[in-house]
Amino acid sequence: MRAFRLAYDGTEYRGFQRQPHGETIEDRLFDGLRALEIEFETGSPIGYAAAGRTDAGVSARAQTIAFEAPDWLSPRALNSELPTSIRAWASADIDESFHATYDAKERVYRYFLYAPDEDDAIAKTAAARLSGHHDFHNFTLDAEGTERELSVSVRRDGAFLIIDCRASGFARQLVRWVVSVIDAVAGEVRPMAFVERALSREPLSGADGISPAAPEPLVLLDVRYPSVRFERDEMAIDSARQIFAAKRRRQLAGARVTETLLAEW
Repeated sequence: MRAFRLAYDGTEYRGFQRQPHGETIEDRLFDGLRALEIEFETGSPIGYAAAGRTDAGVSARAQTIAFEAPDWLSPRALNSELPTSIRAWASADIDESFHATYDAKERVYRYFLYAPDEDDAIAKTAAARLSGHHDFHNFTLDAEGTERELSVSVRRDGAFLIIDCRASGFARQLVRWVVSVIDAVAGEVRPMAFVERALSREPLSGADGISPAAPEPLVLLDVRYPSVRFERDEMAIDSARQIFAAKRRRQLAGARVTETLLAEW
């Protein structure tokens, strides 16, 4: 068994996990593994599991997958059959008992909230109240498994509030709902008391309802396995940096075009 770290730009995918409609990260990953003649069983590589299921539009720096892989399958070899938007950059030998989903001790998500005019102190107060053990049934589509121990931190970086959420696991869209509540309170759309209302047992509905924040500014930053030592593939990392740097340049150029369209006419 081997585990691999994956970084990907998820903005053009329908999420990580395979689904009937739309292209996903797993679709392209499995296509690459089949091209490399990795053995499959019932539609997936033997022993396959992934750390998490990121939503449509969400990216990752340390998504983790594991399966029965030959010794020669390095991150660079895997990348040879993957699109440039998905890059393997580290690997580790693991024993048969390892499970990429259940053995993860901590997952870290980071959200880049564009909030040039929002109150940092209020955002940090809301984040502190949302931290701890709560029933987040108003923050997810899930009907079960909504009680979580969550740590939320906020810091300012220019026009953005950087919101980090840490937990052993996350209910569906939980991070995006947390960001939405912080955004509403820090932007003075809602009073601070709304945080308590969202954490209460009573369901939110009607005018009290909240919607998840947009998925594109969200990144699965890290997944931690204390007993696993990943070996970095420096050549794969250098290649990934070049690919993502090129995309960043294109996006910066696109932003300047949009700024021109927004300028006074």
